[in-house]
Amino acid sequence: MSSSPHPDAAGVVVTTPRPVVGITCAHEPIRHGAAWEQAADFVPASYVAAVQRAGGRAVLLPVDPVDTERPDEVLAGLDGLILTGGVDLDPATYGAERHPATVGDTPQRDRFEVALSTAAMELDLPLLAICRGMQIVNAAAGGTLLQHLPETLGTDEHRRVAGTLDERNAHGVELEPGSLAARASGAETVSVRSHHHQALDRIAPGWTVTGHAVGDRLTEAMERPDLTFCLAVQWHPEGDPRSAVIAALVDAARTHAGAGAPAGQNPTEQETR
Repeated sequence: MSSSPHPDAAGVVVTTPRPVVGITCAHEPIRHGAAWEQAADFVPASYVAAVQRAGGRAVLLPVDPVDTERPDEVLAGLDGLILTGGVDLDPATYGAERHPATVGDTPQRDRFEVALSTAAMELDLPLLAICRGMQIVNAAAGGTLLQHLPETLGTDEHRRVAGTLDERNAHGVELEPGSLAARASGAETVSVRSHHHQALDRIAPGWTVTGHAVGDRLTEAMERPDLTFCLAVQWHPEGDPRSAVIAALVDAARTHAGAGAPAGQNPTEQETR
């Protein structure tokens, strides 16, 4: 297929064909219009815009009980996957009792994202897990969470101003030299935008911590060194137009798409069939 430039929905000129990046949706009540209040599957537009700016095609993935049971089917149409932020995990996901400050109750979404991320890693599909997404992949592999950071740290440093992802919630993160996190970010010390009151406690087997918050040393990035692109960050790169992290995921998805395998299929698996 020949490449030709065209403007995407974000007004950015990109080339075709574009890698297909799946973005998991929240499943929560929303209010809109004059009086409507109803359940909705949605993502903040900043995720979509970040994928489009990097030259990818964003596909939204609502919670789907069939895909929860058979995640390979939906992943077969993707070149990369983003697990998004959102409400707290059900503590049962990581075998804990609920803390009074743990809010939100979306166990169907928890199961869906656990299934998608686990299958994506088995396929070596490029994966970026953001904030809640980082907590999902940690819990899925046997890790645990700190349920309320103000109680643990004594401050609300990681969510100073609720409902914002601007510089008021920025702080420094130190990344391991040579790590995927550092390569994706383009630096070893970065200013990031956070919005969370929970964080990783026990790190799941198979994951390597490659980023810590300046000051309190909270885990901010981890990765799977055995996979091509598998990165989890506790901050919100979609909330910072200067961040290169989502563009790095899209680049990995583009490479995956061009490796000769159908989207979502491991090229090695294709060659050995």
